Amino acid sequence: MQQWRGQTLSITDLPVSLVRPDRWVSGVIFASPHSGRTYPDWFLDRTRLPMPVLRSSEDAFVDRLIACAPEFGAAMLSTQVPRCIVDVNRGADEIDPLVVRGVQRHPLNQRTLAGLGVIPRVVSQGRAIHDHPIDRAEAERRIAAYWRPYHDALGALIAEARARFGQAILIDMHSMPHDALSHLPGPRPDMVLGNRHGLSAAARVSDAVIAAVEAEGWRIRRNSPFSGAYICAAYGRPRQNVHVVQLEIDRALYMDEATVTPRPDFDRFAGRIGRVIARLSMLDAGGCAGDRIAAE
Repeated sequence: MQQWRGQTLSITDLPVSLVRPDRWVSGVIFASPHSGRTYPDWFLDRTRLPMPVLRSSEDAFVDRLIACAPEFGAAMLSTQVPRCIVDVNRGADEIDPLVVRGVQRHPLNQRTLAGLGVIPRVVSQGRAIHDHPIDRAEAERRIAAYWRPYHDALGALIAEARARFGQAILIDMHSMPHDALSHLPGPRPDMVLGNRHGLSAAARVSDAVIAAVEAEGWRIRRNSPFSGAYICAAYGRPRQNVHVVQLEIDRALYMDEATVTPRPDFDRFAGRIGRVIARLSMLDAGGCAGDRIAAE
């Protein structure tokens, strides 16, 4: 553990959770970078927001939804770190000068301008996390303690998958507020697949994910309004047979957003997601799910 001004700087002894299958079938990885929900006292002492508001930025319970992945031959990666402390789906250099002192005002992307950099300024509905900016040293300690272990684990897992199977397929799992899609015309999708408009995953891989979702009766939309964030951009290399898709699930399908609690039918929903995971765990870069078991 690291010490931070006399306090423990730790979410858990291991801020990253990696669960391997007994037999990794074909280099598929399911990950949940935003479902961390362990809030240390040092952070709660410094924020203005109550716990229910802080939790509004979580992809709550997504790690539970994908916990079955190792049973079907896929690896499962998640973090214990809440997104409002460090967002591992942002670049380490996506630092907002309005939340971190001593950072130059270099050109910022839209996410960071909106307060959603690697050290977030706000949670949902633009509610500020801190009354005052934090020191740059504090931001760097958070990145070193929480952001880097996640990306070290993810990068190593992808490299291992490529070495063993000639491919890596990352399904980066997220959830979206129900109201995030209220502006869309026509039937509202249940899920949104992002592949950075084909830059982070081959079409055949994305098509296989969509087919698995639609087989369960859900509506899915491509790349709008979420086309994929940092993890898709940083790791998706289809020409090198590394494919990354981001899958956003409407939170209203499985949880009460106001209370951040699972719906009574959560287990039934998780079972349907489990069938999607089972199908995709045997996915190869040829786009066929369930038809090929890669040799180990």
